[in-house]
Amino acid sequence: MDKIDQELLEQIADLHTIPQGSYSIRKNGKVWDRNSTSDIEILPKKDKEGIDVIVHKNVKNQSVHIPVMITQGGLNDLVYNDFYIEENADVLIVAGCGIHNVSTQTSKHQGVHTFHLGKNSRVRYVEKHLGIGNQGEKILDPVTNVFMEEGSTMHMETVQLGGVSHSVRDTKATVADHATLVVEEKILTTGKQSATTNFEVVLQGKNSHAEITSRSVAKDHSYQSFDSQMIGKEECFGHVSCDGILVGNARIDSTPKLSCQNVSSTLIHEAAIGKIAGEQLTKLMTLGLSYEQAEELIIKGFLS
Repeated sequence: MDKIDQELLEQIADLHTIPQGSYSIRKNGKVWDRNSTSDIEILPKKDKEGIDVIVHKNVKNQSVHIPVMITQGGLNDLVYNDFYIEENADVLIVAGCGIHNVSTQTSKHQGVHTFHLGKNSRVRYVEKHLGIGNQGEKILDPVTNVFMEEGSTMHMETVQLGGVSHSVRDTKATVADHATLVVEEKILTTGKQSATTNFEVVLQGKNSHAEITSRSVAKDHSYQSFDSQMIGKEECFGHVSCDGILVGNARIDSTPKLSCQNVSSTLIHEAAIGKIAGEQLTKLMTLGLSYEQAEELIIKGFLS
């Protein structure tokens, strides 16, 4: 592992060395290293680029890391990963992609992740995206599909740390009886970067539940779009919250759509977009911080 590899792995997967247990590390469009255990198997796909991750029944307190690194310009990497979480399993899945691009060419990664959650299974999924290098564009377009069986729980934490030129994040989920989906999204854009988020959640099970929270900061001339659609087909509860901060000449669009198709569906959407409050800046500046330092501290706290 060279210095760039170490920096990317630390920031996108909190790894300082090769992890224990099951993992699959991808670099520049190829498998760099991979390991399976009896609890969590990782199998290469036979018909296309990607892996099948199988978390066996009743497995508890286990984790699997599947980070992606790109350090070449001009690379267009597309990978399909399927996750099969068997009944009563409980697992942490750490993904993410880091692109280091110092060429004049565009580097792009698209991961199509499909989750199949068995009955009463639990998943915490952490996905971080990062771009570094001040030359060619760095594009990340993740696609996430989630199919949840009865009583299952999925907690997704998605973070775009900065440096990504353009991104389109598409997430679709189908939630069954007594299942719960929680999504926490945090995005930072600067310069002329753009980030688009599309959510579609179908609450088709009785007593199904979904909580979608997005926090974003758009600076300079960057642009962000948040488009959410939540459909309640049974007795269920769904809540979508979108909070954004604008700095400079940036722009954020938020478009909610709620569809109640059952008299017992309860769906809520909240959105707030604006600039940093002046009194917050003033208070921090009276403590000795410059305007820029105060602004960065507020943004850091907002996205933490």
